[in-house]
Amino acid sequence: MQSRIFYAVCFGFATGVFLSSIFPISLYFGVLFGFIFFFCTIFFIFISKNRWGIIGSIFTLALCLGIVRFSMAEASAPRLPSSAEISILGGSKVSLSGEVINEPDMGQSSQKFILETEVNKYKINILVNADTDEVLKYGDYIKVVGALEKPENFITEQGKEFDYINYLKKDGIFYTMGYPKVEIISRGKGNPVKNALFYAKEKFLEKLNLAIRSPESLLMQGLILGEKSSFDESLRQNFINTGTIHIVALSGYNVTIVAEWIMKMLSFLPYQAGASAGIIVILLFVLMTGMSSTAIRAGIMASIALFSRIAGRGYDVGRALALAGVIMIAVNPSVLYFDVSFELSFIATIAVIYLAPKMEKYFLWIPNRFELRSIISVTFAAYIFVLPFILYEMGNLSLVALPTNAVILPFIPFTMILGFVTGFAGIFSHVLSVPLGFISYLFLHYELSMINFLASIPFSSISVKSFPLVFVLLIYAYFIYKIFGRSINSFFTEPF
Repeated sequence: MQSRIFYAVCFGFATGVFLSSIFPISLYFGVLFGFIFFFCTIFFIFISKNRWGIIGSIFTLALCLGIVRFSMAEASAPRLPSSAEISILGGSKVSLSGEVINEPDMGQSSQKFILETEVNKYKINILVNADTDEVLKYGDYIKVVGALEKPENFITEQGKEFDYINYLKKDGIFYTMGYPKVEIISRGKGNPVKNALFYAKEKFLEKLNLAIRSPESLLMQGLILGEKSSFDESLRQNFINTGTIHIVALSGYNVTIVAEWIMKMLSFLPYQAGASAGIIVILLFVLMTGMSSTAIRAGIMASIALFSRIAGRGYDVGRALALAGVIMIAVNPSVLYFDVSFELSFIATIAVIYLAPKMEKYFLWIPNRFELRSIISVTFAAYIFVLPFILYEMGNLSLVALPTNAVILPFIPFTMILGFVTGFAGIFSHVLSVPLGFISYLFLHYELSMINFLASIPFSSISVKSFPLVFVLLIYAYFIYKIFGRSINSFFTEPF
C-alpha cells in the first residue's frame, strides 16, 4: 500500500507538471480540483476505505499539485521589461553592469556566462557570449556594452524547431548578448562557498594540466569534472559519433564512481558520521562541477543511499530515482519538458536499473574479468533504451557506440582515480605528480586513440533527418511492457 501511494504521488505530480508544460492550464483550475480531490482522499481513507479510490484520488491530488507548482513558478518568473522600457528591438547597444552568477564556460576562442543585472528596476539574467580578452570568473562584477537581444527558436539540422526560448527560460534567462565590450569592475562577490569551490577546482585543474599534456589532459578534465568546453569541434564530434560523450558530461556514472570513492575514503569514520560527511562532500562536488541535471540527479540518489544507511533503512534504487525526479521537478518545473539532459539522464538510469539485469543473460559468453560482462550489459541496455529518444531529439545514430564503450569503459574508473591522485599530488609537489601524470597519460592516450580511430571509420555515425514521434512512443510502450509488464500487472491485481 505504501509503495503504491509513493508512486501515485510521484507520477501524479510529474504528470501535472508535464501537462502544464504543454497546455495552458489555469492555476485556479489546479487549486479548485486540488480541493475537490483532497476531500475525495479524506472520504476514501476514513469513510469508504476503498483502497483503489485512495490511490486514484491521491494520484489526482498530486497531479493538481503539479499544475499548481508549475503555475506558481510561471507567475513568480520576473516580468520582462517592455520594448519601451529597454531599447532592444533595433539592436541598439546598451551599457549594463551586473554580476557573473555562474562559472564561465570557456571555449577555445570565446566564453559564455550568465550575467545578472537590473534594467529599470527589473532583475534579469542575460546569456553573454564574449571573447577571451578578459578572462572572467564566478562572482565578478562587470560592465558590458553591447546589443541586447531576445532569444529566438530555430530549426535544427533534422528539420525540427528547437524551443530555445523555453530552454533558456528554465534557467531564468530571457536575453542574450553577443561579443560585447567587457570591463571588470571588481572580483570575488558571489557566494563564498561557491567561490572557494571554484578556486579549488581551478588550482586542481592547473596542477593536472602541468602533469598531463593536451589533448589527454582535456579528456581527464571531462572525466572527473565534466570540463569539455575546451574540446575543439572535431574532438567533440568524435565523442558524439562514438556514443561516448556521456563520459565527459559528468553523468551519473561519473558521480556514482566519485560517491563510491568518498565512502571508501571515509570508511575510517564511525558509520553515521562517515555517511553524513559523504552526503556533504557529494553535494559540494555537484555544486563545484556546475550542477548539471545529470550530476544533480546522481548526487541526490547517492545522498538518498547514504541517508538510508544513517536511518538504518533499506535502499530501493527505483524509489530513489522517482524521488530524485520529483525533487528536481519541484525545485524547477521547467526541467521536465524543456531540459533534454534531464530527460536523457532519467531514461538512461531506468535502463541501467531495470533493463541491464535482464540483458546480462545474453552476454554470459563474455568473461567477467574487470567486470567486463557487467559493463557491456549496462552499455548495451542503456544505448538501446535511449536510442529512440536520441534519434527523435538529435538525429544521430552511432554504429560504433557499443564497441567503443566496451573497449574504454573498463579503464575509466581507474583513469579517474589516477586523475584525482595526480591533481592532488601536484598541489603538494610537481615532482611527485609527474610520474603519476605519465601513467594517467598512457591510459588517456589509449582511450582517446580508440575514440578517434573508431570515429574515423566510414559510416561510423549516421544522421537521421526525421524520426517520427509515433515510432518513439510505440517503441517505449513496448519497452515498458517488456520491463514492467509483470510489475504493472501485480500493481493492479495483487491485494494491498
